[in-house]
Amino acid sequence: MGIQFGQDLPLQRPDDADNRAAVFVPTANIKEDVLAAVRKGAAVVGFGNHDHTLTIYYESNRFNDPALAKWENKARKAYDRLLDNLPTTSKMVCKLDNFEQIGYISTSGITIRRRASLDRWLEFSEAMDSAPDSDNVAFAPPPPPKKIVAE
Repeated sequence: MGIQFGQDLPLQRPDDADNRAAVFVPTANIKEDVLAAVRKGAAVVGFGNHDHTLTIYYESNRFNDPALAKWENKARKAYDRLLDNLPTTSKMVCKLDNFEQIGYISTSGITIRRRASLDRWLEFSEAMDSAPDSDNVAFAPPPPPKKIVAE
């Protein structure tokens, strides 16, 4: 099942009023060059553009950071880059047919609506051990900043 443009797909970068972005997995007919860039097991988040393309940010844990072993942690890192519009090479604009929307991500967590598609992607990527435990993943609020005490 592909993406129906404008039905359920966020059509702008998340902001204060609506901090929701879409969560995607590659479809079976993804182009090889796109899959090579995104890499197997990656978490992909993004939004639709008015020209019927997607802007996606992805995280595949290329450097084997232990904090990014779980798929939901990868999704959170990609979402934080998207939300803050940070410069990254893990970003692209691509055609709708390369990805399938499986849910949403926001500052409060991830909601997965098509778990079978996520499981298919993680199984294809040989990364089922990184799968989230449930379809709703809540994010803990960030810790308060530490005070710097001058001595």
